[in-house]
Amino acid sequence: MVRPELLALGAALCWAVGSLFSARAASRMGTIGFNRWRLVFACSVLWLAVGISGRWSPLAWSDAALLSLSGLVGICIGDTALFACMNRLGPRRSGVLFACHALFSALLAWWFLGETLWGAALAGSILLIGGVMVAVLWGRRDTETHVWEVTRGRLLVGVGLGLTAALCQALATLMVKPLMAAGVDALAGSAVRLGAALALHLAVRTSRYAPAQLNAPLQLTDLRNTFFSAAIAMGLGMTLILLALQDGPANLVGLFSSVSPVLLLPMLWVAYRARPATGAWWGAGMAVAGTGLIIWR
Repeated sequence: MVRPELLALGAALCWAVGSLFSARAASRMGTIGFNRWRLVFACSVLWLAVGISGRWSPLAWSDAALLSLSGLVGICIGDTALFACMNRLGPRRSGVLFACHALFSALLAWWFLGETLWGAALAGSILLIGGVMVAVLWGRRDTETHVWEVTRGRLLVGVGLGLTAALCQALATLMVKPLMAAGVDALAGSAVRLGAALALHLAVRTSRYAPAQLNAPLQLTDLRNTFFSAAIAMGLGMTLILLALQDGPANLVGLFSSVSPVLLLPMLWVAYRARPATGAWWGAGMAVAGTGLIIWR
């Protein structure tokens, strides 16, 4: 059986890869329109996987309702806020704000589930979160001027959107933790969460709400990037998170899934042929040390 910490790290890797496909498509299509198409693709992939695997088992109405609520909070509100933040601040800076969901997860898990971190686990958690923050905040060189480093609109609004996304992610994780620990199938759970989120997005679309419309005509490149973002980040990444929650505590799952900004840095290096700054290496080293300390504990 794969350890919950490794499953959460796998989810973080999926989210980092997904953000590479998301940034330009979200900017062109608009936040809500991009998220709607992303959900269409993710739901199609997941429901197909559920049908082929035959792993669907009937859910109690209360379980389905809680999974749906988790999807509305984490995907409809959280993801929309995250991509709105990304459109304003770029994926690097939005990443450090979204990484705060690890702190929110730890606090909420302590408050509502009684989960605590002590000793080596606490020291490792501090190193991991500190490493993520250092890597992202001091991971850019002054010479980097590509489109992902541009600030659009007011900085304070972007910060507020990023923290909203982080809080929604933590709340959504906390909601489903008891269900996953009780044995709800992760693939079916992901399909229900995404289906509920898509239903709300389609309802908003039919209401003629102006911000829900696409900013530009669809292009094949946008659809391709949106599909890969959906399949990797939403389909695979969210399923891995639910699998991790079956056996792992919510606070540690939140901590390990928060390292996606660190994993994104070498990907940006490859994409833009620009080596990360010294701060990125220090931050990555702290995150790796913290991860090793938690797993060793």
